[in-house]
Amino acid sequence: MLLHFLDTYQGLLQEEEGAGRIIKDLYLLIMKDESLYQDLREDTLRLHQLVETVELKIPEESQPPSKQVKPLFRHFRRIDSCLQTRVAFRGSDEIFCRVYMPDHSYVTIRSRLSASVQDILGSVTEKLQYSEEPAGREDSLILVAVASSGEKVLLQPTEDCVFTTLGINSHLFACTRDSFEALVPLPEEIQVSPGDTEIHRGEPEDVANHLTAFHWELFRCVHELEFVDYVFHGERGRRETANLELLLQRCSEVTHWVATEVLLCEAPGKRAQLLKKFIKIAAICKQNQDLLSFYAVVMGLDNAAVSRLRLTWEKLPGKFKNLFRKFENLTDPCRNHKSYREVISKMKPPVIPFVPLILKDLTFLHEGSKTLVDGLVNIEKLHSVAEKVRTVRKYRSRPLCLDMEASPHHLQTKAYVRQFQVIDNQNLLFELSYKLEANSQ
Repeated sequence: MLLHFLDTYQGLLQEEEGAGRIIKDLYLLIMKDESLYQDLREDTLRLHQLVETVELKIPEESQPPSKQVKPLFRHFRRIDSCLQTRVAFRGSDEIFCRVYMPDHSYVTIRSRLSASVQDILGSVTEKLQYSEEPAGREDSLILVAVASSGEKVLLQPTEDCVFTTLGINSHLFACTRDSFEALVPLPEEIQVSPGDTEIHRGEPEDVANHLTAFHWELFRCVHELEFVDYVFHGERGRRETANLELLLQRCSEVTHWVATEVLLCEAPGKRAQLLKKFIKIAAICKQNQDLLSFYAVVMGLDNAAVSRLRLTWEKLPGKFKNLFRKFENLTDPCRNHKSYREVISKMKPPVIPFVPLILKDLTFLHEGSKTLVDGLVNIEKLHSVAEKVRTVRKYRSRPLCLDMEASPHHLQTKAYVRQFQVIDNQNLLFELSYKLEANSQ
């Protein structure tokens, strides 16, 4: 059991302060029994090697100077950064983040991913050379998440891992309490500038393949146990679910990207061509067995602000209308996503599943039965949870191989796919939709 436990958790145990002590206690008990069970010699040797690996910790005062600081992918602004291969985040990882002021100036801080609101405010205070003030004072700083819609959320000092829970176009603001009501989104999140982007120039196959490649990187970063922590522990498990939350946000980002690109295209004929291109992209993603991208693109086309553009959809060839109807049937949630489950059950690895549905299944298992029954562990429930989580490992049991050229044009498409500029404000999307409809009359 301990061998399997260590093999499953591996590096995640570095994040748990009490894990080493529990492992050591179990290990010592096993060593006492070793003389009684000679057949366990090989297993105990392997166990000894694993325990040594897990317990290796670098003291804070001897941190290697070459330790990398990882920027969150949503905050990438430099091409060389967004082209780098994604690696998994851990709570102790350090990241760069901008924290804005009410006048939209900002400070860039270096912080642990798991840092609390209080830690972040401490770094901001140091940068701004504020004097440390008791939290209750009116002139002390507070941390606020501001969405592009203008919605503001005051973050409590004890909250942690706030970076990965920000919305697509949400930003952190530090201000005093009397400035809270005056906070407004950044200008670039409000202003809309129609015009051609890379999607109009890129080939559907290139865009789809780069979507699949990037989402495979993100999916590979998610440890199976993040699914369990996300469902069982909720906000208390955020430190262990950073990679999963980033993947979920990326799914939402792709959905908004599709709607944004369609609604920023002002020419009706060109807009119909764009619908056709997105349907092709969805088809190629499905062919790549990237059902996460497939779902996200279809949901973007199904956005109410896009689907109401009747004149644009009428310009679409019948072949593509029929194909999109098939895609809608595949993503239909009726009968517990029966169509989707039938399709993915026939796929062999590598597969990128529609991750939200895995979380939905785990939530059903968790909330549908108690973990403890009459003081005893509900083994049947935990077996069902484990079986569902094992499917994630199965989907990733083989490497992804896509035939993509490394030409300058392909690098440009790769950079575009990894840092979409999207509108995530549904009201603004509807405004664009009404304007397009009015101009088409």
